[in-house]
Amino acid sequence: MIYVLSFTENVLIQSFLSCFQLLLLPSPSFPSNSQPSDEDFSFFSFYISRRLRPQRRLSQLLSRWLRLRSWLTSSASQASIPSRFEEKLGLGVIKASVAKTEVAVLRIGTRGSPLALAQAHETRDKLMASHPELAEEGAIEIVVIKTTGDKILSQPLADIGGKGLFTKEIDEALINGDIDIAVHSMKDVPTYLPDKTILPCNLPREDVRDAFISLSASSLAELPAGSVIGTASLRRKSQLLNRYPSLKVEDNFRGNVQTRLRKLSDGVVKATLLALAGLRRLSMTENVTSVLSIDEMLPAVAQGAIGIACRTNDEKMANYLASLNHEETRLAVSCERAFLETLDGSCRTPIAGYASKDEDGNCIFKGLVASPDGTRVLETSRKGAYSYEDMIMMGKDAGKELLSRAGPGFFDV
Repeated sequence: MIYVLSFTENVLIQSFLSCFQLLLLPSPSFPSNSQPSDEDFSFFSFYISRRLRPQRRLSQLLSRWLRLRSWLTSSASQASIPSRFEEKLGLGVIKASVAKTEVAVLRIGTRGSPLALAQAHETRDKLMASHPELAEEGAIEIVVIKTTGDKILSQPLADIGGKGLFTKEIDEALINGDIDIAVHSMKDVPTYLPDKTILPCNLPREDVRDAFISLSASSLAELPAGSVIGTASLRRKSQLLNRYPSLKVEDNFRGNVQTRLRKLSDGVVKATLLALAGLRRLSMTENVTSVLSIDEMLPAVAQGAIGIACRTNDEKMANYLASLNHEETRLAVSCERAFLETLDGSCRTPIAGYASKDEDGNCIFKGLVASPDGTRVLETSRKGAYSYEDMIMMGKDAGKELLSRAGPGFFDV
């Protein structure tokens, strides 16, 4: 087992700094395979227990220290430290697997956009704060994975089709063991999870509302007829056109937050709508012109929520994630996803849903489906206990109601 005397080193350095003679000493070195003798171990264990005055044996102390330090950090120290000294030296001895991490203990898989990386770093920071062993340098590695949604930017999401456009490749890396946990924006996660994976953790939810951003108007109502709004979201497009039919929508308004803001600045569109949660996580709220209320623009299912997945049989990772889970968020997201699953929603279907806790501790759920052109919008709501079973039932029941009211071909307009 390899050892490192990090604590002892600090003790010795503090002692050496108190002695001016240190500056006059040569810097002896020893081969990494020069194994220290029992006398070296005896000297250091005695020093640690008795705190010898370094001025009296400084040269000998430094010489022995360098020999011991060199050996302890080398492969030659695979042999055990003599047991009679291990306990005394143990104050400053830690395993190199913790102090000198060469391979990451935990690998976080994420997309490479600035927002995705911000969410991955938030996850990393929470893990480090909750688990000291993960706070060591190099204990956590962030692995960037490019997804289908990142690769195809020339088409609207609705035209690409399919589910898991921003998660599939990350899920595959998780299943293959290339990463240990996967950090997702929950609104990107399909209602089904791939085999061999679980999603047991949601971080505390950010603000779920949408932000209106424009360089020429303070609100949607102030935009002149014919103004072009940039958004790749069918949910936003349908609600927007339902309220403001005189506006136009550029629905191939793709790219990360920075790209879309640049397009706005270049005059490609007059305004855009972005999730306030993302702008807050990126510390870019100075770009917000106004914030749309829930009644003006019902958010996407799971908007503002971060989800973290791991392999089904990975108990260690599951325990790490359990310590980060925010149960109120998890229950709200579960309710909304039950609604979405009942509607069999995808990027081709304008669906919105939001579950929240009222002042009495009850769950209030609001759901919406719309035709892509915004000519028809159907809404419903539910109220019940803020518990998993009740909230799942509310989400499913609301979905069944809207399916019945919409009828065949509703989403084909």
